[in-house]
Amino acid sequence: MAQFQNHDLEYVVDDYYDMTDFEEDTLSEIDPHNDSSVEALDSDVEDNFEMSKPKTDTSAQEARNGKDIQGIPWERLNFTRDKYRETRLKQYKNYENLSRPREELEKECKKIENGSVFYDFQFNTRLVQSTIVHFQLRNLLWATSKHDVYLMQNYSVMHWSSLLKRGKEVLNVAKPIVPTLKCPGSLGQSLSRVQISTMTVKENLMVAGGFQGELICKNLSQPGVAFCAKLTTDDNAITNAVDIYHNPNGLLRIMAANNDAEVRIFDAENFACLNRFTYPWSVNNTSVSPDGKLLAILGDSTECLLADVLSGKVVATLKGHLDYSFASAWHPDGRTLATGNQDTTCRLWDIRNLSESQTVLKGRMGAIRAVRFSSDGRFMAMAEPADFVHVFDTESGYVKGQEIDLFGEIAGISFSPDAEALFVGIADRTYGSLLEFNRRCYQYLDSII
Repeated sequence: MAQFQNHDLEYVVDDYYDMTDFEEDTLSEIDPHNDSSVEALDSDVEDNFEMSKPKTDTSAQEARNGKDIQGIPWERLNFTRDKYRETRLKQYKNYENLSRPREELEKECKKIENGSVFYDFQFNTRLVQSTIVHFQLRNLLWATSKHDVYLMQNYSVMHWSSLLKRGKEVLNVAKPIVPTLKCPGSLGQSLSRVQISTMTVKENLMVAGGFQGELICKNLSQPGVAFCAKLTTDDNAITNAVDIYHNPNGLLRIMAANNDAEVRIFDAENFACLNRFTYPWSVNNTSVSPDGKLLAILGDSTECLLADVLSGKVVATLKGHLDYSFASAWHPDGRTLATGNQDTTCRLWDIRNLSESQTVLKGRMGAIRAVRFSSDGRFMAMAEPADFVHVFDTESGYVKGQEIDLFGEIAGISFSPDAEALFVGIADRTYGSLLEFNRRCYQYLDSII
């Protein structure tokens, strides 16, 4: 991945994509500790909630009445939303590590029938605001239920309750962090002022990686941080990806992928380092197959690798992308792997025939920085660095799609475990927020019929 210094945790992508055209001096200030907007969300108190919620938030009802879902006051600006979108599409410059001819790429891409709506807008809040520290890493948002979302906001890991419409700080990584678990073989050490570059939340564990090669593990039901350490002293040691998974024996493991070209495996109970795998290039992303046997490895190469999860030995090489890859996800059936690349495409691979990708999906503006499948396998979502999230119906052969059109850097996307909600984090100084989309009910009827 690209190497740069990030000393002050500023919004690092301003040089690439600036939204400072928007000003909102007249909007009211928000007190995140004010509970006046927290009501029981029964139908008989919806009107009260509409009156008491912060003016910067947007509900589905307000959106139906014409309010912009991000609260951008287009009527007060010197241009319309459509005109600004047109300008963005013309001026946006996708970041590339490798400049290669891409004329043939369009011919490979599947023609998508956009216009479907699988997930309807439900709510947008600025009480919590996503942030990012590296413009190529966008896995900073995770939903553990349709009511519980975890995201990074500067130096804080925040929990958002979509039921209570309230945010709460789970962990502050600016302060000194001392690991509470003392086990033989554990490499735990104190840390402070950690810039979180990537995170995941599963199995009641929050695992985060840092800009200087840190790893932090917190049990969400216990106070403090169970384990934290700096994994490497390499000068360019950023932790690019973390994962929580069960190995083929059913044991819970933690995986960390770093810019030093190593993948490290940890025991999720005592946090002992069990294994280290080394590859030819910086590892930007990893993901483990649903059966816990295969490991997808993506990094500073046009090739993606499949390896045995226990030994790290490469068993297959996937060829087709034209630039570096930063995102991957497995379909729940374990037969399809999706890989997102800076060449602006997501490739779908059938592990039963890896000679070439089975499908190539293209974004509107930029690299594919995040990819997720819903737990039932019905939908796949992919996010560009800014402005666009694409949702595909897998049962249509990825032909039918929904394009979610926003403005701002995308810090992460996440389906809820029951696939009923899709959350999108927007990183922007003015319009940084968390958006919630809810699955249309008729999709369930279609699947029954």
